[in-house]
Amino acid sequence: MKILIIKLGALGDIIISTSVVNKIIAHHKKDEVYLLTTPSFTNIFNTIKSLKVIPIKRHGFFNLVRTILWIRKCGFKKIYDLQSNDRSTLYCALSGVPFCAGNHPRFPYTAHPDKKYRGECHSFERLNQIIISAGIAPAQPVPLLSSPPNTISTITRWLKEKKLAQTDFIIMHAGSSNKHLQKRWPYFKELALILKNYFEIVWVGGPDDYELNTHLTKSSGINATGDFDVLSLAELGRRSKFAVTNDSAPMHILSCSKIPVFGIFGPTYPRRTHALGQIQNVIYPDNMPNNDDEFKPKNISKVTVDDVISKIKKQNLI
Repeated sequence: MKILIIKLGALGDIIISTSVVNKIIAHHKKDEVYLLTTPSFTNIFNTIKSLKVIPIKRHGFFNLVRTILWIRKCGFKKIYDLQSNDRSTLYCALSGVPFCAGNHPRFPYTAHPDKKYRGECHSFERLNQIIISAGIAPAQPVPLLSSPPNTISTITRWLKEKKLAQTDFIIMHAGSSNKHLQKRWPYFKELALILKNYFEIVWVGGPDDYELNTHLTKSSGINATGDFDVLSLAELGRRSKFAVTNDSAPMHILSCSKIPVFGIFGPTYPRRTHALGQIQNVIYPDNMPNNDDEFKPKNISKVTVDDVISKIKKQNLI
């Protein structure tokens, strides 16, 4: 029997979905399981054994039609739509597949949570609700990213080049997308000046973080902006002591490294978007609310350096 999983993006959501995808595969261990995703995420899902990853282009009418025709041609018996946006809903509606599990309690989903999703829980919990509705046991909140041998070699070589192979180091991500500058905690420099007494610091990030990381490394640490893809950053994390980040994609990636990831929040609701398995390491300006109705965005600058240091000390890391 052929099974299809749909998970198109975005990066943080992809990371969060990995343990759920593995749970579906385990449930269908005697079946042929495919996963539909966008080309930029194929390397993440290719690390999962017994999964046939199919990259597709998301946008444009031609790509929409081509994808639907491919789904119909394959003769899938079940679809697990872990995306459940307008596009993937249309895939399911026109697929001709009799069993579709998804996020919405309406057509075309024959298995779904009872209530409409209004963001009242973490997205991982909602993905679990989808597979539970389809008769699959829930996944554990532990994201899964394994490292291929070439990734392990790359990180080993990088650490030797930077003279970190025998040195305790931590990872910091002080940036964010330029579209969400309100997520940037402004005191990473002051925090680094304290932590550099205990560890070497590696500043990570993408193109939007280059200018900020260049500024920060004038005071401390190594500028590793753009040095790592998803898999290699997760592997770097496995060699580090812990990480401090904003609410960002690196926060989710580093949660796969099984290290403490101290995520600093303010404008976003941490109970809904925290890194999996890291709720105890959330740093928020006030007591974290229990639901959306109680949440009000906070200025991230209200988190103090002492707040972060105190959280790190509680885990006996310094």
